[in-house]
Amino acid sequence: MTSVLYDAPGPRAKRRNVILSVVFFVLLALLLWWVWQVMDDKGQLEWSLWKPFTEANAWTTYLLPGLADTLKAAALSMVIALPLGAVLGIARLSDHRWVRGPAAVVVEFFRAIPVLLLMLFANEFFARSTDVSSADRPLYAVVTGLVLYNASVLAEIVRAGILSLPKGQAEAGYAIGLRKSQTMKSILLPQAVTAMLPAIVSQLVVIVKDTALGGVMLGFTELLNSRGTLAANYANVVPSFIVVAIIFIVLNFILTSFASWLENKLRSSKRSTGAVLGAEDVADLNAGEVGANPDGAAGGKTL
Repeated sequence: MTSVLYDAPGPRAKRRNVILSVVFFVLLALLLWWVWQVMDDKGQLEWSLWKPFTEANAWTTYLLPGLADTLKAAALSMVIALPLGAVLGIARLSDHRWVRGPAAVVVEFFRAIPVLLLMLFANEFFARSTDVSSADRPLYAVVTGLVLYNASVLAEIVRAGILSLPKGQAEAGYAIGLRKSQTMKSILLPQAVTAMLPAIVSQLVVIVKDTALGGVMLGFTELLNSRGTLAANYANVVPSFIVVAIIFIVLNFILTSFASWLENKLRSSKRSTGAVLGAEDVADLNAGEVGANPDGAAGGKTL
């Protein structure tokens, strides 16, 4: 298939692509074989190191509680950061400077600070200025840091998604008498959500992974922190890293798969039927509108 941006490869290009693909898979197989050999030489493939993961104790005592805390922190951060980011993103598009200015300052400030620094600052704040218990403080600090950082990033995603729409969409809303808030809610946001969904999902994946920062620096008992305790008890550091990495991969795969399904569903629900009205159909519609409105105004609305 040939288009403006893409030319179908010819016979020579196809042969070159096949050769490059074969070379890539051969090199990948060699790399995996080398890694396997190194792990075998170092004794990391011994059954005694992997056996704990086949037993219930390792999961119920260490991995599953850590996974539960990871999901808890990530879910709380998502639930708070998504609406907050949407509000900040829309505020940055406001016609009022007193709304647009502070929103821009908040977004740019928290987006420029590393999320780990926000977690550490939040942990000190809760320790010195609040009555939050030491047991709950790591969770509060992790969620606070994730919310502040990711809400600012999501605000930029929302703003960019709305600005990416053709100007005619907003102008059409204004032409039928909608206010800016009504146009935003009824016309712009529903269309922008579909365009923003891949970027939003990418940011949600970042939230899930960044919970590990709290485990490393704040002692939050999430999945990676629980892995350390498990490895100390079973002396299987490398296997435990591999298992935890697989768990994170599965989590993020489930999240992205759900997002892809939701995006396809949203796109299919907005897809036009493609029906073309003939002259008789238009005449029937106009006759029905005139009959419904004796003054002859189309659709019974006055612009």
